[in-house]
Amino acid sequence: MPLPNLDMDALRTFLATQQLGSLNRAAERIGRSQSAVSQQMRKLEEQVGHPLFRRQGRGLVLTDAGDMILSYAHRILDLNDEAVLAVRGASIEGVVRFGLPGDFAETWLPAALGRFKKTHPVVRVEVAVERNGVLLERLDRGELDLALVMGNENRPDAEPLATLPMTWIGPADADAVVRPGQALDLALYHPPCFFRRAGIEALDGAHISWRLAYTTASLQSLWSGVAAGLGITLRTGAGIPSSLRRLGAQEGLPPLPSVKLCLHGRHQDMSPALAQLKQVVTECATENLLP
Repeated sequence: MPLPNLDMDALRTFLATQQLGSLNRAAERIGRSQSAVSQQMRKLEEQVGHPLFRRQGRGLVLTDAGDMILSYAHRILDLNDEAVLAVRGASIEGVVRFGLPGDFAETWLPAALGRFKKTHPVVRVEVAVERNGVLLERLDRGELDLALVMGNENRPDAEPLATLPMTWIGPADADAVVRPGQALDLALYHPPCFFRRAGIEALDGAHISWRLAYTTASLQSLWSGVAAGLGITLRTGAGIPSSLRRLGAQEGLPPLPSVKLCLHGRHQDMSPALAQLKQVVTECATENLLP
């Protein structure tokens, strides 16, 4: 008896459902009705001969069979996408200049850029890792073609990708950091910095006294200062080193706002190389940052 050919679209829906824990949310993500998503999952379960999800509270979790299929689904789809992109990308040439903040430079974005380079071997990718404000300055001077930037969502060229909650960050062994009668030590970027402004406004609004104990223009230097106990800081949850951890109300700290992550650049009349890079960055942001 011949084995069935697993449906690619159903596998993509399966991954979205697993990531989001809900058929309804998966349907919203991929732009289909919930009934269509349910039908895809039933078809996939019939093909493998086992249920792939089970109910847990209000959400869905993988069964043992679903957990087994998960790794295969990633490999099947990655190979399919790599083959298609390699054929399409082999004829695309040019130079793309892309900027990103350090928060993402050591997490998922290098792998995304590596994947792009593998499928577009003759495209030269120039990458700049800078502070958000510097990236926009370089973009406006024509030194970058595309920039991934936190904040500045009101610019005309901003294309929102995700909303990221800010969080307080301190050493991994930090305990209660707000103590009566003591000013809270802060480690922050030099101004202008919207994280700096948001943190100070949150502390002032909660009537918590603070002092600026450590300032820097480098993210790695900021992480090092916080790890050394020179002060706490605030960023998003992206790229926090293992020597640090998130802090919050339990440590006596006030809530913080969220920040928009946007792609900035000329979104019309892009070169084929730049359009392909934009697509890869957008897809990876969706996979790694959206809840």
